Amino acid sequence: MESLLSFFDPTEDCLNDNQLPPEPQLGNIEYKLKLLNPSRTRFQHLVTQLKWRLREGGGEAIYEIGVEDSGLLAGLPSHEMDTSLKTLSQMAAELGATTTVLREREVSCGRKVTEVLVRKIPADQHTIEVRVAVMGSADSGKSTLVGVLTQGELDNGRGRARLNTFRHLHEVQSGRTSSISHEILGFDSEGKVINSSDLVNGEDMHCTKLISLLDLAGHRKYLRTTVCAVSGYRPHHAMLVVSGQAGVVGMTREHVAITSALEVPMFVVVTKTDLGSESTTLDHVKQLLTSPGCRKVPMVIKNEDDVMTANSNQLRENVVPIFCVSNVTGEGLDLLIRFLYVLPPGVSNKEKERLDQEPCEFQIDEIFRVADVGTVVGGLLTKGVITEGSEVLVGPHNDGTFRQVKIQSVHRNKAPCRLVHSSQSASLALDSSEVALRPGMVIVSPSEKPEACLFFQATICLLHHSTSIQPGFQTTVHIGNIRQTAVIEGIMTFDHRMYTNDSAPVLFRFVRHPEFIRIGARLLFREGFTKGIGKITQVFPLDQAA
Repeated sequence: MESLLSFFDPTEDCLNDNQLPPEPQLGNIEYKLKLLNPSRTRFQHLVTQLKWRLREGGGEAIYEIGVEDSGLLAGLPSHEMDTSLKTLSQMAAELGATTTVLREREVSCGRKVTEVLVRKIPADQHTIEVRVAVMGSADSGKSTLVGVLTQGELDNGRGRARLNTFRHLHEVQSGRTSSISHEILGFDSEGKVINSSDLVNGEDMHCTKLISLLDLAGHRKYLRTTVCAVSGYRPHHAMLVVSGQAGVVGMTREHVAITSALEVPMFVVVTKTDLGSESTTLDHVKQLLTSPGCRKVPMVIKNEDDVMTANSNQLRENVVPIFCVSNVTGEGLDLLIRFLYVLPPGVSNKEKERLDQEPCEFQIDEIFRVADVGTVVGGLLTKGVITEGSEVLVGPHNDGTFRQVKIQSVHRNKAPCRLVHSSQSASLALDSSEVALRPGMVIVSPSEKPEACLFFQATICLLHHSTSIQPGFQTTVHIGNIRQTAVIEGIMTFDHRMYTNDSAPVLFRFVRHPEFIRIGARLLFREGFTKGIGKITQVFPLDQAA
């Protein structure tokens, strides 16, 4: 890690340590020393290799030209580098992909190393989509930042940019987000921003990558809505927004704890830098990220080289990029936009193809009544494929049953489409208006024969509690899109109690109505300052529990 950061940091002497980590066998990063006029057989082999790297990266691959497999930064003369880049472009063209030079660095004696992004939209998609949850305390500038990024206009210093992201009148009046707002930031093949107005006007046909920004509430009274969104929508990344003036506050720590518990990769954006120095806030953010409960590697982004370095090490080395921006002057926004452009998709194509083959399961997060359309549900398709006109089951209802409905139409990213693939969010119009729906329900394939449960067992770790918990303790549990009060019926320990940092199997019972959950699902629970995480190990269907 240190060698990689020092090499791409222009303030360091990079000639003393010309070494990257060895080439990873898996993933979407490929090292190539040179690509000079390969034979036809060799060329086909290189194309096949590129195709595999693209599949591993969900449609994106990073090629390091001038680097040996061991990670040695040998570099190439200018004429050999030009030929190698031309060959890589021809390889990409064979697969219908595009190439973009991300950065270029001279290593010694005029020899260069170049990093290239190869992007190919999967055949069954219009774009590559990455979901980013925007989190942070109240008044940190989350909605304003989302508005500036997606609308392409700077703020006036009084919050004008955030008005387009609000969904309710009381949000406009108070200036505080209380719901989950979805905004879209698009990029073309050359990295040019396509903002929301362009997408609505039909420019999405030129869009190769979409960043779906989930603007979440920051006030403590809406914390359960925020936790439900991070748990249910399964964002690929979390953007933690911190005010450069207020600094790290209690809700900032809560949001860091939530993302760490749910294992969501994170990056930090410090806003309001136009109002004064942010150095104190940066120090506090670094202290928070390096604390024993977090153990991250903070990295302040100062130039484009830092952007690429942080992006390639975010998952592998727990690096947390930190951006300093101003929504009024626009300072630092170009680096943040560049980072979003190269942000990797969350699921590889191989895993996505496996999920597509399974029976469909759609988590319902929101419900709407639309005039002349009827009932519309919004949420995330966790596996399988849903097509227009499909006959599916929706439930569980209060009696634990599932009822058959028909999908009339499908919308994704505010546009109609014919089908939805796994790991994609969408809105579905259902033909049945008499079926009572609620958030937390699922839409599943009839072949699943789904069963609801009131009782379930999970192995949990109690992160914090002032004394001890014991049978009878009530808490709010979050499992995917489910948010409901549950009672602890049993604790499998010697004294049937749990203290801070204890782990044990625990039997839960839902209080209000049965839910549909799967073994292996992640669980997060909280009640006041009590919080814990765990994994579902056993489910007791209603008929068996009876």
